[in-house]
Amino acid sequence: MPMKRRIVLQSGAAAALALRAARTAGAEPVPDADPVPAIPEQPTAGRPGDFEFLAGRWRIENWKRRADQAGWDRFPGEATCWSILGGVGSVEELRIPVRGFSGMGLRLLDVEAGRWNDHWVNAKSGKLGPAGQPGSFENGVGIFWSDDMADGRTTRYAGIWDRIERRACRWRQVWSTDGGRTWSHDWVMHWRRV
Repeated sequence: MPMKRRIVLQSGAAAALALRAARTAGAEPVPDADPVPAIPEQPTAGRPGDFEFLAGRWRIENWKRRADQAGWDRFPGEATCWSILGGVGSVEELRIPVRGFSGMGLRLLDVEAGRWNDHWVNAKSGKLGPAGQPGSFENGVGIFWSDDMADGRTTRYAGIWDRIERRACRWRQVWSTDGGRTWSHDWVMHWRRV
């Protein structure tokens, strides 16, 4: 499975409305689950520096869907990120001590093709995943996607960088088994600059 780091559960606009309704009804806290942007048919060409917003030290509020799908776990994390090779690469060292988890995100721009690829290395294995998720920035939102086939069924995975500001951003992991008509959120990370 290409996105072992983060997999996601909640559907688009309906999910966002349901989550907001649950918040106001005094239910268990849940993360924001805005609608998932469309995967672009003609991705915008990437440029060196597209990931410059991520450079620096961060505190992260993680929301991860429980394995039983009955709710969300909330836990802290932190990251240090660097822009490398004149903005052609971005390195993220993610640390989640309360979960005994750490790893590295490596984002590289294929300058000739104008396409970003997002790779992941889990610290426990030290192995670079088989293929990165290709992606692009569309109207200020980073969208990275891949398809996986299991049991004759295709699942599309996407990682989304949005709400990008100077001191904050958000990353979400989503997946769809119906070609992207509906999406499920599994992991939402709210990043705040230290």
